[in-house]
Amino acid sequence: MEFACSHVVCNWRSENLTEDEAKVSNQGSTSSLSCGLSRAQSVSEHPYDNRVTIVQKPSLENNGEARLKANVNVVSLKVGSLVEISKASAIQSTQKPVQCDKCNAIMSSTSNPETQQNTIMWSCEFCGKVNVYSLSALKGGRFPLRPPPGRDILYMEDDEDTEYENLDDMLIVFCVDISGSMSVTSEISPGNSMRSPTYISRLQGVQEALQLVLSSLLKTSPHRRVALVTFNNEVTVYGDGTRVPLSLKDWALVDYDYLKKEGEYYSTPHCIAETMQPLTQKIKELREHGATALGPAALISVAMASQFTGSKVIICTDGRANIGLGQLEHESSHCPTPSPYFYNQLAYYAAEKGVIVSVMTFEGEDCRLAEVGRLADHTGGRINIVNTGTVATEIQSAIADNVLATSVMATLLAPDGMYFPYEEEDHCLVRDIGNVTEGVEITFQFAVRPEKVESFQRRDRVPFQLQLNFRTRDLQRVTRVITQQKRVTTTSWVWVGSLNMSVLAVHCAQLCARLTMEGKVQEAQRQLRAQQDLLKDISEQKPRPKEESVYGNWISTMSMICDDLTIVNKNTTETDAQPASRTSSSASLSDEAAKVVYQMKRAKSVNGKGQRVAMLEN
Repeated sequence: MEFACSHVVCNWRSENLTEDEAKVSNQGSTSSLSCGLSRAQSVSEHPYDNRVTIVQKPSLENNGEARLKANVNVVSLKVGSLVEISKASAIQSTQKPVQCDKCNAIMSSTSNPETQQNTIMWSCEFCGKVNVYSLSALKGGRFPLRPPPGRDILYMEDDEDTEYENLDDMLIVFCVDISGSMSVTSEISPGNSMRSPTYISRLQGVQEALQLVLSSLLKTSPHRRVALVTFNNEVTVYGDGTRVPLSLKDWALVDYDYLKKEGEYYSTPHCIAETMQPLTQKIKELREHGATALGPAALISVAMASQFTGSKVIICTDGRANIGLGQLEHESSHCPTPSPYFYNQLAYYAAEKGVIVSVMTFEGEDCRLAEVGRLADHTGGRINIVNTGTVATEIQSAIADNVLATSVMATLLAPDGMYFPYEEEDHCLVRDIGNVTEGVEITFQFAVRPEKVESFQRRDRVPFQLQLNFRTRDLQRVTRVITQQKRVTTTSWVWVGSLNMSVLAVHCAQLCARLTMEGKVQEAQRQLRAQQDLLKDISEQKPRPKEESVYGNWISTMSMICDDLTIVNKNTTETDAQPASRTSSSASLSDEAAKVVYQMKRAKSVNGKGQRVAMLEN
């Protein structure tokens, strides 16, 4: 866990304090800044204090709302690194964790259990529940009798039935659109006085790209298995090209269970070294015609890939799904599953099976990427808009991504009295992450409830606990528990040197993306302006030209993105009391806007030449 601020700030609120709400400190004086930070002018040598200074009345937005104050209570989890247990310095334990009966916190080095005769009593530091355990029950259940040493523990579950999954056993399924719109041509080389310009269709671009990718796989991974699925007004499963194609149409395109079963039992026994010639021939023979049964094709492709953990499905399409499950042009009485629900359901199914789905659409079209992109967003795949010249490169990049862990679930515990703004009103937050690939990073922000601020200000430090549950590539079940304690302060005395701007920047991007997907574009803009105010305040207190340049450029980029999204969503009604549904908000996003939003959701911090910066995925 990496915190944006070295201390916990107690008195952050979703809106600035007014003069009437603020309390005056009789000792020392401060210089208040718009985001709630201030420079200490006290004679005290301790740079942190729990006094609340007077904060000027907040400036108002154009619509009369109070200007938001940046919350520096942010924690970042580099999940891509945390699930790589072979590189972890954590203490490994084959015992079972002792959990609180109320909040499920795990006894750790910050706990203070007491042994009394034949029992152990533990007052949970997160919820206050007094847990009583029998010594004999703990011993019999292979639980530790005392808190494990260290703040980072790996609990490894014994599972004799698991077998190592060889990467060469995984399957790559190319799910290719061959509808009529794939015949649209693009110029790939300009003409001159000697020759006419050269044009190729979208399907021809995909065909050439697939042949390049297959040739590359034959050299680098000859034992890898590859399958082909195409779709127009029907779905055709060619598999590895060595058997009679399976054709699915009419009623089969709206039967979820049938498609899933067909895919799960479809056999692809041969590797690319054996199937290169027939598979290449099938790809060359593809022709464009018909409608776009994207949903059924995606379902059977994921079901085929689900047979091997770490498999990949790469979808190439240029049109909006309009036949069968997941159709996006109009709902049909023959298709009982609503489109948004279908893509969510399929995304969770793929993630559960450890399948990475990547989605590539062609530029200049509206494929409703916001909906279809959920398949990639939850499974760790790539989302991009391509053309005939870039599709091969994007497919190669998608193939290179490997699953590090599956069924990843993150639980973040804070003391009772805290909550997670925009996510959870309780002090326990659970997030289903799904598949994890290299570089995955997620962030959370937390705050203290207004009525609990005074009690928290009397505490020297408070605990936080991350519980990361996942399955490794060799199907080992692991629970990683990281417990830390953080000192307490208030916004009145946050020292700028204690802020990690990279973590704040990543969180801002991810939060803005999530709010946008929920239809709250205006709220996303308010978050961005709060980040701009924070950067301005920091530069006034402690100028850092190089960092200001990096983050200034980043914020400028984010501002342009949010402005563009506002234009795209100008017809979307936004209410905080009744948030726009994911369906309506996603429907209003163009493919370009959806691509950017998904990139924002995957923002991550990277190291570069001595400084850490926030990056958006390309």
